[in-house]
Amino acid sequence: MFNPFKKAKSAMSSSAMSMLQKVAAKKLQNMSPQEQQKMVKEAFKPENKKKMLEMMEQMRASGQITEEQYKIAKQKLG
Repeated sequence: MFNPFKKAKSAMSSSAMSMLQKVAAKKLQNMSPQEQQKMVKEAFKPENKKKMLEMMEQMRASGQITEEQYKIAKQKLG
């Protein structure tokens, strides 16, 4: 069972991650359009893009995403 107060040893479980994704999606849905645009601008700053690309590279290396998914995401980031 997921305990949000327990420290993770290495990585979060997939069930915990899906729960966090659901919470994030709901929060995004309840935001005003202006807040959404502000958050997107912040997320796609050059230094954040580099971090996202590094994370995607790690995901590709570990087999979480395929080479094709990596290429598509990289194209969309610019």
